[in-house]
Amino acid sequence: MTALRPLIVRRMGLRDYEPVWRAMQTFTSERDEDTPDELWLLSHPPVFTQGQAGKPEHLLAPGNIPVIPIDRGGQVTYHGPGQLVMYLLIDVRRVALGVRDLVNLIEQAIIDTLSGVRITAQTRPGAPGVYVDDAKIAALGLRIRRGCSYHGLSLNVAMDLEPFARINPCGYQGLAVTQVADFVHDADASELMVTIEKLLLQQLLQSLGQYSWIDVRQEFE
Repeated sequence: MTALRPLIVRRMGLRDYEPVWRAMQTFTSERDEDTPDELWLLSHPPVFTQGQAGKPEHLLAPGNIPVIPIDRGGQVTYHGPGQLVMYLLIDVRRVALGVRDLVNLIEQAIIDTLSGVRITAQTRPGAPGVYVDDAKIAALGLRIRRGCSYHGLSLNVAMDLEPFARINPCGYQGLAVTQVADFVHDADASELMVTIEKLLLQQLLQSLGQYSWIDVRQEFE
């Protein structure tokens, strides 16, 4: 039986992408077998991130939005205000999860979160992420280093979706993109973000199920 351990949840607000990415790398490099796992909840100003498998032809017309090549798997995606991002800094060996197990767990947590606001979502074989009908509503990409994960998921809640038209999202030409606000009408955007964040955190903690107590911090040191 896996021993229960503490977990730190950080609510970080709106943060520039690159400093957070570098902080994830540093955290992963410096952690040891006793370091508590962490979940970071935040959003980013407009940015395209290009995964290690990314191909230049999938960047159609980025315009004035910066493009940052990064070290997660996958192709290009977009982050912007009104999108809920969660980074999972988890010692996957310690919690006895394989990479595919973790991906499945994340996808199911997103599906269950959307079900909580009466949105029916599903996965697609061979195409990581979560979809509503034929439109992608959540993307995910992980990096495993030293037996630990970083990067994570992005869930479109109430945002400007136009920048997705400037790329082939996740490398798929013409892929439609949607968001929670398209299905939950007359909802205040900030209140909707709070609701979805709460539901997603609950679902992930329930799925992981290996933590003895949760330390929620508003500040990021």
